[in-house]
Amino acid sequence: MEPRVSLITLGVPDVAAARRFYVDGLGWTPTFEVPGDVVFLQVGPGLLLSLFGAADLAEDVDPDATGPAPAPAGMTLAHNVESAEQVDAVIADALAAGARLVKPARRAAWGGYHGYVADPAGVLWEIAFNPSWSVAADGTVQI
Repeated sequence: MEPRVSLITLGVPDVAAARRFYVDGLGWTPTFEVPGDVVFLQVGPGLLLSLFGAADLAEDVDPDATGPAPAPAGMTLAHNVESAEQVDAVIADALAAGARLVKPARRAAWGGYHGYVADPAGVLWEIAFNPSWSVAADGTVQI
């Protein structure tokens, strides 16, 4: 796994309120959004911050969960790769390095392929292939 972060997702109780803070309050520009569901903000070359409903995030991590997202509550880090095969390989590498499998890789409702691992401290990492995700030469992300 390369030493980089592609997407930081914050599980927020109210996506609209979070949008008001980051977009209206701080002046950040959405890269892509589904009103009321998710807002993506460019925060660095090849790096987005996602504002996503906390309950939706908990369900994405574990569809069978009955409680809130695991600690650290409401946050995952994502590492995007270029194919489903790379998702499987990176998850295998992470497990070999001591990560715990949280969600085996599988097709996602949004059209990609992803799985979740937790590092030894419990930090959740989503390993994902998104066919609509690309990074331009200047580092900006296109979705």
